[in-house]
Amino acid sequence: MAYYIAPRFLDKLAVHITKNFLNLPGVRVPLILGIHGRKGEGKSFQCELVFEKMGIEATMISGGELESPDAGDPARLIRLRYRETAELIKVRGKMCVLMINDLDAGAGRFDEGTQYTVNTQLVNATLMNIADNPTDVQLPGSYDATPLRRVPIIVTGNDFSTLYAPLIRDGRMEKFYWEPNRDDKVGIVAGIFAPDGLSEREIAQLVDTFANQSIDFFSALRSRIYDEQIREFIYKVGFERVSLRVVNSTEGLPKFKKPNFSLSHLIESGHLMVAEQKRVESSQLVDEYNRLNRGRNSQPAPSTVVTPINQTLTNGFQQKQTANTHLSLETQEQIRQILSQGHQINFEHVDERRFRTGSWQSCGTIHIDAESDAISILESCLTKYSGEYVRLVGIDQKAKRRVIETIIQRPNGKN
Repeated sequence: MAYYIAPRFLDKLAVHITKNFLNLPGVRVPLILGIHGRKGEGKSFQCELVFEKMGIEATMISGGELESPDAGDPARLIRLRYRETAELIKVRGKMCVLMINDLDAGAGRFDEGTQYTVNTQLVNATLMNIADNPTDVQLPGSYDATPLRRVPIIVTGNDFSTLYAPLIRDGRMEKFYWEPNRDDKVGIVAGIFAPDGLSEREIAQLVDTFANQSIDFFSALRSRIYDEQIREFIYKVGFERVSLRVVNSTEGLPKFKKPNFSLSHLIESGHLMVAEQKRVESSQLVDEYNRLNRGRNSQPAPSTVVTPINQTLTNGFQQKQTANTHLSLETQEQIRQILSQGHQINFEHVDERRFRTGSWQSCGTIHIDAESDAISILESCLTKYSGEYVRLVGIDQKAKRRVIETIIQRPNGKN
């Protein structure tokens, strides 16, 4: 099967990899190429096609390998595979690269609820160190003064803004945003359906019908067309005998005739898949369960009203705030405004010692999008952390960024 390689993708990878194997006097070449973009657009697969075309051997690391119960293991793994790849270049006498898939999933920080572990810090620091010293990469506990061959590193991910900023700065990482245009999509989808006899016009019509879908959608669509024959096979053999018939059977695996790959059938199946996507997006059962659990665990708000912090009394002295956490009208209005703009809310706390280092912690709930929930949770948070700083955070989920951070409680009644 002849798969399509997007010219822009081939050009970017070929230039980056080749440049890292050249000696350009006075030129600092970034070691890392970061390929980022929407999910399911074929970033990793396009890389594999480029490697195959250029005769490049790739050493792979998954984002899931960048965390471990033992601190330091992921960082050591990166160093070890980098050194192994450098040795491959020397032994095989050809270009080799180190590729890390889904780097942001293993080393990124998506929101205030994501833990920033020791391994996350070490992975970021290790990649920065290798990018700065690509010919001097040592394993912990040993030192070899012999310079290594420079190994280009290719990383993929969806959102590099979640990574440690110094790692992705220019000079260490060159960024390439992959968003296939219509011509790229038509070419890639034509490669997917190459054995099925669809014309160029039909491929273009299929792509235009599902213009907002990723490349993976069309690959899954082709797989779905076989479901009818597989279902028929299961009913014919019987649910009880399917395992014996498919696994270790003397008859061999069953063979299926070519299914109906007509354009109308593909579009019909595609619309069913789109409907399933929308059902997942609209259900949001996790948010519903979280709201129910927060309602059960939240404490009732105190009924009395407190004197505002540092309110001046008639005798000239100042009275400190008591433990009561009744919210001011100003705070309630601020919550209402944030939610009305389509943003979500979280609350964070920190004690006086950690306040100086900015080490805020979540109050235990994330992504609050109902006013009544927000007020109830905030009152509980103020009661639980009455001797600490508490702040209100507004979050734009689409842009994955904070739009507001406001301190609404300070310890000991301080302004």
